[in-house]
Amino acid sequence: MLGTTLRHCAVAAAAAARASPRGLLHPALAPGSAAGMNTLVGYDLVPEPKIIDAALRACRRLNDFASAVRILEVVKDKAGPHKEIYPYVIQELRPTLNELGISTPEELGLDKV
Repeated sequence: MLGTTLRHCAVAAAAAARASPRGLLHPALAPGSAAGMNTLVGYDLVPEPKIIDAALRACRRLNDFASAVRILEVVKDKAGPHKEIYPYVIQELRPTLNELGISTPEELGLDKV
């Protein structure tokens, strides 16, 4: 059951990213895509790094640094008490973060606020 939900979630997020990458976080640009990202965040799981990668790339195309950092904050929050998940996701996303020039919340000092 969980595997089916995860596959459905991953497929839906990937389809939304392909259909309208500019609208992932901006409902004014593509109303359906923002709903897809909000639905993904609403699930009781941490999105795969490749899905987060697509969302970060969409933020970069829009020059929306705040949303990119917010996505990383949400991933950390979704990992909850499982302290090994967030470092793994950041490790997998490090090449993308460096390529796009996106800092993590820890690098910005937002984890201390």
